[in-house]
Amino acid sequence: MKPLAVVPLVVAALAAPAHAAAAPPRVPAGTTAAWVVFDRQTGKVVAVRNAHRKYRSASVVKILIAIDYLERRKSVPAADAKLLKVMLRSSDDDAASAFWDRGGKGQIIVRMARKLRLADTAPPPASKPGFWGYSSLSAYDIVRTYRYLLDAADARVRDTILGHLRKATPCGTDGFDQTFGIPDALTRPWAVKQGWSGFGTTPPIRCDARAKSAPISWISQRAVGSGVPDYGRPVLYTTGLVGKGERYVMALLTAHPAGSTWSGSTKRITSLARDLYRSVS
Repeated sequence: MKPLAVVPLVVAALAAPAHAAAAPPRVPAGTTAAWVVFDRQTGKVVAVRNAHRKYRSASVVKILIAIDYLERRKSVPAADAKLLKVMLRSSDDDAASAFWDRGGKGQIIVRMARKLRLADTAPPPASKPGFWGYSSLSAYDIVRTYRYLLDAADARVRDTILGHLRKATPCGTDGFDQTFGIPDALTRPWAVKQGWSGFGTTPPIRCDARAKSAPISWISQRAVGSGVPDYGRPVLYTTGLVGKGERYVMALLTAHPAGSTWSGSTKRITSLARDLYRSVS
């Protein structure tokens, strides 16, 4: 593993956003949005909005679960390798829960927040210890996590996680269509990790993998308790590496009005992702 001394460079970059190439996206009324875009070529942040606003983590936390698991062992049993694959490519909740329980639940988040020096990441409320999707995070911390994988993590950890995210399946294991945000808005290449919460557990239309080609990940846990960021509002996240040579690290987090439909919400975040990328590229 490379020295952790590289990680503070992310802080310096995030503290001084560069001038964007075009006007930032317009956020629809009633929608709350946060984003950070880091340009790996220039080493600077090129777009930022509400960087430290806390959101419930939804499926994005699976990246931290995977990092924690891989960094605490030198080898991975075949059975666990399969669980990592389905957790990161198809965002399988059962696989995530298996690693969550074995890793000490919220202690995974405590360890990762300390090691990666995450500013806004915390375990789920004490009343919901089994709900990994109720951890909190921010756009800042998500970009920082990708930067850790790219610049500081051991090659085995980096290649395993990003390799799976580059090959994530178009449909979640429960049938949700996961091609909102980056995949629908941008052309390849990309490596993506998506998240959603608050839309129930049954997809409005079951995803057909044969008709899809974009990778994605998902989360079906619903916010049902106090202490969870944006309690009562559905959320959608699109995050990953985008652009030629995966030049940009992008994290776009959105919370939608209570009662919003899946269709309307996915259209909003896809439009925001498209406009955000145009503003920096």
